[in-house]
Amino acid sequence: MNKGIYIATMEEDSGKSLISLGLMQTLLGKTDKVGYFRPIIDDFPESQKDNHIETVLSQFDIEIPYEEAYGVTRKELVDKRNDGKAGEIIDVIIQKYKKLEEEFNFVLVEGTDFSVKGNVFEFDTNVTIAKNLGLPTIIISSGKDKSKKELVDALNFVYSSFSNRDVKVIGVVANKIQEENVENVRTDLNNFFPKEVEVSIVPMIKTLLHPTIKEIVEELEGKVIFGETHLNNQTGNFGVGAMQLRNYLTKLKENSLVITPGDRADIILGALQAHISANYPPISGIILTGGLIPEDSILKLIEGLSQIVPIVSVQGGTFSVTNRIGNIKSKIYKDSKQKIMTSLAVSDKYLNLDSLTEKLFNFQPKALTPKMFQYSLYKRAQQSRKRIVLPEGTDERILIATMRLIALNIVDITLLGSIDKIKNKIADLGLNIDLSKINVIDPVHSDKYDEYSETFYELRKHKNVNMDMARDMMADVSYFGTMMIHKGDADGMVSGAAHTTQHTIRPALQFIKTKPGVSVVSSVFFMCLEDRVSVFGDCAINPNPNAAELAEIAISSAESSLAFGIEPKIAMLSYSSGTSGKGEDVDRVREATEIVRNKRPDLKIEGPIQYDAAVDATVGKSKLPGSEVAGQASVLIFPDLNTGNNTYKAVQRETGALAIGPMLQGLNKPVNDLSRGCTVDDVFNTVIITAIQAQGF
Repeated sequence: MNKGIYIATMEEDSGKSLISLGLMQTLLGKTDKVGYFRPIIDDFPESQKDNHIETVLSQFDIEIPYEEAYGVTRKELVDKRNDGKAGEIIDVIIQKYKKLEEEFNFVLVEGTDFSVKGNVFEFDTNVTIAKNLGLPTIIISSGKDKSKKELVDALNFVYSSFSNRDVKVIGVVANKIQEENVENVRTDLNNFFPKEVEVSIVPMIKTLLHPTIKEIVEELEGKVIFGETHLNNQTGNFGVGAMQLRNYLTKLKENSLVITPGDRADIILGALQAHISANYPPISGIILTGGLIPEDSILKLIEGLSQIVPIVSVQGGTFSVTNRIGNIKSKIYKDSKQKIMTSLAVSDKYLNLDSLTEKLFNFQPKALTPKMFQYSLYKRAQQSRKRIVLPEGTDERILIATMRLIALNIVDITLLGSIDKIKNKIADLGLNIDLSKINVIDPVHSDKYDEYSETFYELRKHKNVNMDMARDMMADVSYFGTMMIHKGDADGMVSGAAHTTQHTIRPALQFIKTKPGVSVVSSVFFMCLEDRVSVFGDCAINPNPNAAELAEIAISSAESSLAFGIEPKIAMLSYSSGTSGKGEDVDRVREATEIVRNKRPDLKIEGPIQYDAAVDATVGKSKLPGSEVAGQASVLIFPDLNTGNNTYKAVQRETGALAIGPMLQGLNKPVNDLSRGCTVDDVFNTVIITAIQAQGF
């Protein structure tokens, strides 16, 4: 069985990183352990590392020591070739690759960068490596600065070169194609290549071509005067501030890079003021040319501003600096989160990744791994786009997660709060959020405010709520967001980063209410452990459920498990396994287990059972031989909130497991509660599971 894929090109700046990122994400959705390997890397100073390796290992949490993720350096290759020992290099590469092949189910191999111009041996070296590793290959060529004929001829040449050396080419990618040429290129390539070769066309994505401020600083050896924390700002259009300010302001566009002599205080201050003005688009940074730095009085004025973008001083005249910036070949670094998310979204949209991976292997993994689970969540959310409202619109974690969600283009986001405060917070954080791609609503100033207040009054007047009280409630972001769901203006809500659980859930209980036949709102966490995903319930809502409530939590958790592709094998946890234990607590779990068996005889359930017997095959077989659940439980139901909450946190902290949730169960529409200690990843993942929940309503 094949266990690897080789990504090759014949030129520099082809866009291999985009293809590698997209393919790696797809592979991790289909098998649990995917490795990454670069046969040859460039030479770097001792303190530097190969950017491709760092980016992929970091983004996908791949545990490979850096030294094992590559074969040899370019200098080692040249030295051996000059000594007539090129074969020894291939031996080293094969040895290192085979070691990864033994450790991983699949290995993505990325070829060289062609960073040394005129290296006639480099292309042949890639063909030789792919052949000796016995790997099928995807070849990539860039359409930038090429005619259609030149592009097609280049891909034809690469394809023929690999095929003639008995290397199987399973896909070709024409990257960086002008939008108007996409279909013509597709037709020509489909006419040339055999049907079994997947042809993908990726248009020119301008945001991936523009450098970050950090790249500009490194390329021009600039001196950062302000905004050190925002150097990852993504630049957009750039232009020279040489005209009068009133004329220059009209030239500003989204994420413009301002290039101006260091003594043009009017342009500098005007651009900064435009950045914080609601009437102008935000800028990404300011480059000061001529090695000039504003005088102290101007620096003091800038330092006192509430929002400062990176301001960088560089040597050289304005004209030459502008040209040098325009010639920067932008790369994707491990800290370039926006570029990474954009690359993943672009790959998913334009590459035939599922079809390509089907050609690579046909086995089915035995277990649902965390990476596979997260990938399945992403794909599920894409199937039916949903509208998710986030009431805490000025929270830093909410905004960063929103930026990532926008880049992946899988949900429609509504942020609640003061529009000016949200804009200012985005600017303060240096985030590149295109506000035209999200919905920002200030509840009190919304055109729905009166309608929502009237609806709330009608729903709650039997509880002595008057119109003044209703209007006060609708000014509250949690109530307003919940009403959006009730009225069909949103499909789900995620809150709790800055609000209590009660504040988040109370509105939902008041007018979204529970599903028919459900009396208990409960929660589950999806615990992504090293080799499996388990469902933990209830770890967030119900302090001391009785037997009937515990049974209902178990049934709801099993249904949630099924909905997310996990076969439910329910363990009703207690301090005792089987019939040995006595006492009120264990009897309650035993009674709850029988209720589930009577109500849902189709479900596999065991209880009472201890945690170790539920998850460890050896212990489970010893304590409950013949059980369908013992040792292989996927849904673990805790007897009370104290046990559940502490256990999930202990497992999370001690094992490094990713805990996705809590996801609430039992409501008519999805509302999910975050912890006030939540991370950006928690927000991101909870929004995605909320979107998937919403598909079921």
